[in-house]
Parts: sequence; structure tokens; C-alpha cells
Amino acid sequence: MEALNAIKEVSYALDTFYFLVSGALVMWMAAGFAMLESGMVRSKNTVEILTKNVSLFAVASVMYMVVGYNIMYPADTINSVIPGVSFFLGADNAVADVVSGAEGAPYYSGMSDFFFQLVFAGAAMSIVSGAVAERMKLSSFLIFAIFMTSIIYPVQGFWKWGGGWLDAAGFLDFAGSGVVHMTGAVAALAGVILLGPRKGKYGPNGEIHAIPGANLPIATLGTFILWMGWFGFNGGSELMISNVGEANAVSLVFVNTNMAAAGGVIAALITAKLLFGKYDLTMALNGALAGLVAITAEPLTPTPGLATIIGAIGGVLVVFSITTLDKLKIDDPVGAISVHGVVGIWGILAVLLSNGDATFGAQILGIVAIFVWVFVASFIVWFIIKAIMGLRVGAEEEYEGMDLVDCGMEAYPEFTQNK
Repeated sequence: MEALNAIKEVSYALDTFYFLVSGALVMWMAAGFAMLESGMVRSKNTVEILTKNVSLFAVASVMYMVVGYNIMYPADTINSVIPGVSFFLGADNAVADVVSGAEGAPYYSGMSDFFFQLVFAGAAMSIVSGAVAERMKLSSFLIFAIFMTSIIYPVQGFWKWGGGWLDAAGFLDFAGSGVVHMTGAVAALAGVILLGPRKGKYGPNGEIHAIPGANLPIATLGTFILWMGWFGFNGGSELMISNVGEANAVSLVFVNTNMAAAGGVIAALITAKLLFGKYDLTMALNGALAGLVAITAEPLTPTPGLATIIGAIGGVLVVFSITTLDKLKIDDPVGAISVHGVVGIWGILAVLLSNGDATFGAQILGIVAIFVWVFVASFIVWFIIKAIMGLRVGAEEEYEGMDLVDCGMEAYPEFTQNK
């Protein structure tokens, strides 16, 4: 019995450690979002973007601890649609249950689960940041972050990962192509519609004026950081690694995640060359992220070859989506709505290619349910914020740059500011 308990404790410690390390990798993605976004905006908005990314993760941490986690994983539910509400985190006494052999005892620390789920909530909010860049008030954005991470994200998360009605309906989303990525993109879309495009982005006769980012090396670094963090995002979602079967599963998830990203880069690069006559770096970067988003809904059941194809299709889709949204005058400086929204939908549908338990009806149901809830709830919150304090800075302030308006400092003070 002593030896058996020792094995249980070692397995518990290993799975907890794996969960925490995976969570730390996903938290590192916050740095990736910060670098990607700051590289894709003009230099006069760099400090504000960095401030936004640091602040949103702090807000997400507090709000998810206060109420968000308990909504997403409630101790008691009202029904399968409406979760119960409670506040703050309870004591974590799981190890005693593990050693005693209690029925249904957890195999990792409850606090490690909270940390892992928290960084996913932060990632969903980070997606919103890039789409509304260069013209939204920082205070308005952070107020929305409070509602996003405490209510909007957790409710639809409960529907799937918390054992709610979407899970019961058979909707499959392994690591969050819909629950995380599409959710962030749809919340961003609602905000962008109310916010409007940047000044000078679109001409009176339908012209589309490119607004280049200030630092593509930093944007590339951000993409590599996100690519690396995604191994924790998808690999950690396997939830354990302490036996041979799970260790093999995690290894396959890592490989498939990497192959999808590679497929996305190559496909986006070729598509951009065919459409524009140039190898567009920004499209290649978004292609990598598109491949990663596409495989996130099911990184375990495809073969590495199929994973590459799934990622490649995501890479093609993201190029066409970015150009289409521009034609519709939906201004998204970093392509977040396309990468995480359009390709997020593709990722949910791609589950059907390899997972025999998936059904078309359940996957469509999940897409529609998440979209409707997140869009309507986000639009209401954005609309109220706009009515009370406004979403957008003034035209002169937008010209001067968000750095001086919101933060009172410049990222590159030794250079002439790029207007």
C-alpha cells in the first residue's frame, strides 16, 4: 500500500508540474501577442499596445480568480446553459484525496488547473487587443476586459469545457479553436464595428490604404513566441503525461501543432505571392498563427501529414479573409479577426476530418452558439461603454498617437515620430 501511494503521489506531482509548465508556456504567449501587435502598428502607438497587453493580463488574472473560473467550472449549476455563480477560489486539498484513493480523486492540483485555465482567458482577451489598436481608448478597452474575462468568456467556456449543454450535444473542441480563439475574434469584431476604421485607412471611393507596421523584426519575434507557447496551449490540454499512453499522445500533439504552423506559413506565403506578386512577410506570420489556430480544435487524432494540410488550408483562408475584410472596411491592424475567427471556424470543422466522434451538426451548433452569445454580449458591453465614456480617441489625438495621448511617453523618443 505504501508503494502504491508513493506511485500515486509521483504521478500527481508529475501531472501537476506538466500542467504548470504548460500554463507558463501559454502565459509566455502574452509576450508574443505584445511583440506581434507592437510590431504591426505604427511607432506612435507602441507604448499603448504594450501597456494594454500587460494590463489586460493583470485584469484577466484578477477577474478570473474573483468569479470567472467559478462560472466556467461551477461547483453547482443552475442548468446546462446557466452556470452557478460563486466567488474566489476554494482550498486545494486534492492530494489527500489522491493518497486515500477516494473515488474520482483528481490527478493534479486544483490550483494548477486554475492557472492553466486563467492563461487561456488572458489569451482570448489578447486577441481583442490587436484588432482595436491605434484608435481605442485604453480605459474603455480595460473596462471591456473586466466583462470579457469574468462573464463573456467563462459562460461559453462552461457550455463546452465545464460540462454544459454544448458538451452534452457532442461539440468537440480539444484546446479552443472556438472556445478561445473564435471567442476572442468575435468579441473583437463587435468592438471594431462600433469603433470604426483608423483615419486614412479607407478612401472615399473604396480605396484601401496600407498602413505598415513599425517593426517587423519584433512582429516576427512575437510570432515565434506564440508558436512556441502553442505547445503548452495544445499539449497542456491533454491534461496529463504520467503514463505511456498520455506521453505518446502529448508527443503527437506537439508534432501536429508544429506541422500545422509550418503548413500555414508555406501556404500563406505562396498565396500572397500568387495574389500580390510578392512574398509578404505579414501574411507568412499570420499564416503560421492561422495554422496553429486551425489545429487547436483537434491536434491529437490527425496524422502529421493531415495536420500539415489542415494548417495549410488555414494559411490560405487567412490571406483571403484579411483582404476581404479590408474590402468590407472592417479595419483590423493585425489580422486578428481573420486569424482567430475565420480560421477558428475552419479548425472546428476540420475536426470532422480525423475524429470519428465528431458530427457536422454538433460542430455547426457550437460555432453558431459561441458566435451568437459572444457577439451579442460583447456588442452590448461595447455599446454601453461607448454611450457612457466613448470608445475612440479624438481625431487629433489619433493623429498624435496613442502613446502620448494615453501613456505620455514614446517608445522610440530619439526618432521623429511616424505620423
